[in-house]
Amino acid sequence: MYAVPLTEDAELRPLQPWQAAEFLTHIDRARANVDPWIPWATFSTDLESARATLQRYADRQATDTGQLFGIWLDGTLVGGVMFVAFDTKAGTCEIGAWSEPAGQGRGLITAAVRRLLDHAFTVRGLHRAEWWNSTVNTRSRAVAQKLGMHLDGTLREHVEFRGVRLDYEIWSMLAHEWQKTK
Repeated sequence: MYAVPLTEDAELRPLQPWQAAEFLTHIDRARANVDPWIPWATFSTDLESARATLQRYADRQATDTGQLFGIWLDGTLVGGVMFVAFDTKAGTCEIGAWSEPAGQGRGLITAAVRRLLDHAFTVRGLHRAEWWNSTVNTRSRAVAQKLGMHLDGTLREHVEFRGVRLDYEIWSMLAHEWQKTK
């Protein structure tokens, strides 16, 4: 997947280590929105650490275990989606997303996740895709709901963030369910 249109003014593209400076600038704009939900945002604080984050995903792409994509709106990186986990042997993946304020409220995350789901099910033949979100992250929950995902359950006090234990929801979509949404 290279450049995939999401709307007339937005596209989805792979996010690579050579784009570390652009990625860091974007993460700095997005940090307040992203930090509580995406652990690597906390660690991407300078060019070296931003490049390391992108390199980890490039390495995962090379082993077919994960991948990172950026969302560009009018040529500016405003968010992204990722295969947090990708396991062809098990037939499963986990998808995640993030956005800075300029990318919110436009349906870009939902459109990008839809592309990843279609790739996972239609191109790669996976059976199950998961979406994990904190119960206090209502924007993330809304994406799962818009896509017609099924709420499998809640992991109580699953993650600690700044001294507070957060509950996490696990949503899923199965390949045969995806075919019905098309």
